[in-house]
Amino acid sequence: MSSIPPLIDLLPHDTPLALVDELIEINDLSVHCQVTIGENNVFFNHETKTVPAWVGIEFMAQSIAGWSGYHAWKKGNKSPIGFLLGSRKYQAECSEFQQGDTLDIFAEQVLENNGMAVFSCYIEHKGQQLASSQLNVFVPTEEKLEELLTPKQ
Repeated sequence: MSSIPPLIDLLPHDTPLALVDELIEINDLSVHCQVTIGENNVFFNHETKTVPAWVGIEFMAQSIAGWSGYHAWKKGNKSPIGFLLGSRKYQAECSEFQQGDTLDIFAEQVLENNGMAVFSCYIEHKGQQLASSQLNVFVPTEEKLEELLTPKQ
């Protein structure tokens, strides 16, 4: 896996908004990433030394973005812009992620049609599931993205 670029190079994000640290494993339908909770996270609360559990949705979304970026990279393309359309049943077993915890983020594509996709996602710490959700995402073609971003006259 050493030939795969660092995750930051596969994301259409820059620091400080790139929240996921590392791509661990990837295949045609799934991805496993990690993040270690620390002060470098823009959502880090310096008083409680935590990141709110609701940020887990963004950890999941960025793992999916890494998956998408990897598949674009394999084809010689740049990482596409994608949109998180929504989540279903985000459930967190904790209210905060603790400083120093390394979280494992897993996402698996369960449906895809014309750039619209559904991923089943969950976050673990030391094998214990801390959060889960299904995320609905959209990755438009370059032409569709241009159409969406061009003001109508």
